[in-house]
Amino acid sequence: MNQVPSVNLADFLSGDETRKKKFISEIGNAYENIGFVALKGHFLDDALVDKLYTEIKNFFSLPVETKQKYEIPGIGGQRGYVSFGKESAKGKKEGDLKEFWHFGQYVEDNPELEKEYPDNVTVEELPDFNSVGKEVYRMLEKTAKYVLRSLALHLGLEETYFDEYIKNGNSILRPIHYPPITQEPKEAVRAAAHGDINLITLLMGAQGKGLQVQNHNGDWIDAIAEADELMINVGDMLSRHSNNKLKSTIHRVTNPPRELWGTSRYSIPFFMHPVSSMKLDVLEQCIDENNPKQFEDITAGEFLEERLRELGLKK
Repeated sequence: MNQVPSVNLADFLSGDETRKKKFISEIGNAYENIGFVALKGHFLDDALVDKLYTEIKNFFSLPVETKQKYEIPGIGGQRGYVSFGKESAKGKKEGDLKEFWHFGQYVEDNPELEKEYPDNVTVEELPDFNSVGKEVYRMLEKTAKYVLRSLALHLGLEETYFDEYIKNGNSILRPIHYPPITQEPKEAVRAAAHGDINLITLLMGAQGKGLQVQNHNGDWIDAIAEADELMINVGDMLSRHSNNKLKSTIHRVTNPPRELWGTSRYSIPFFMHPVSSMKLDVLEQCIDENNPKQFEDITAGEFLEERLRELGLKK
């Protein structure tokens, strides 16, 4: 596959069985072959997207010392601000050329999970920042739920199989700012080649060049979404759960050409995580004599802890 396919969630939600099956087939094939799709028909409207970009640009424009007030020690960067160069890809010592913010889950009716997750961090200087972030979080979570329903059917599971695991899941909305590049980066790039940890990632802001996906031949392909599309990829948790039937694809954000070094780039991924107790054991439906079980049993929480340590976000 040499380009990222485009699909429309409206087909899955249409009530028309033929359109629904077409969507399941298209997204299933894409995730088996390249691990990425561009998705139309999601639940974000243009006005909400514009509001979020306004708020995050306002936040990242604040003085460094103001932003650093919101960098919370001891929680592995899971909420609030993470400053420039703190995160590196697995196996890389150079920090990525980015700073970012984390909105986490807004738990409903589950005091135990409320205790497990760090609190969201409120930005005092920007009265709409947190409410807009919460609304976007909800709309992306809703979109992700239906994408996972289509993948459950593709894997031969009951349609709502993932619903119980993603309700109050440990998902993260991460507005990222890649600041202007002011000097020749030695080894660092905006985001080094990596796979995502979670079930699926929904990415806003992939309209310009920069995001690249590695296909099965090892070639890097530009992944550029239309203005009304989200880029959605499979993460390591779902790849593991499906015995690598659904592919978690390596991707990166390259540095721009020198003439664009003076520009900022913003992107906003939503990392859909399940609750930490979800077993990621390989599904029986994905094991046969040609595809023996490839992964040890592990829970989502254990897997996340392991990966956060590898990324340098937890000691």
